[in-house]
Amino acid sequence: MTTDTPPAVSVCLETLKKRADFLACARARKAAMPAFVLQARQREADDVIRIGYTASKKVGNAVSRNRAKRRLRALARDILPNAGVPGWDYVLVARAGATVSHPFDAMKKDLLRALAKVHQRGSAP
Repeated sequence: MTTDTPPAVSVCLETLKKRADFLACARARKAAMPAFVLQARQREADDVIRIGYTASKKVGNAVSRNRAKRRLRALARDILPNAGVPGWDYVLVARAGATVSHPFDAMKKDLLRALAKVHQRGSAP
């Protein structure tokens, strides 16, 4: 069975690709957790969850940044299809020294808490 989606992307998740989308998320709601920062913004009515990943050079060399992004992708694949809200853009920002070494189960709980924090406020950012 072959599919057109890469194995790192879930069927209901779409990846952010444009810089303008990342910047729009950066200006919207945020929830800081020990291993990452979640940025989120609501789009117009849509039934797709879009997700982006960021790891700056502060995270470390290319190997560390890639490892951090792999962990963030796995985290999003596990949590967002069930807990994410369609019509929202999310950006997971890696944190230096924490994203790579933080326990994965703790990161799952943190993402659920971050989603609740982002969505608890009213519809205005």
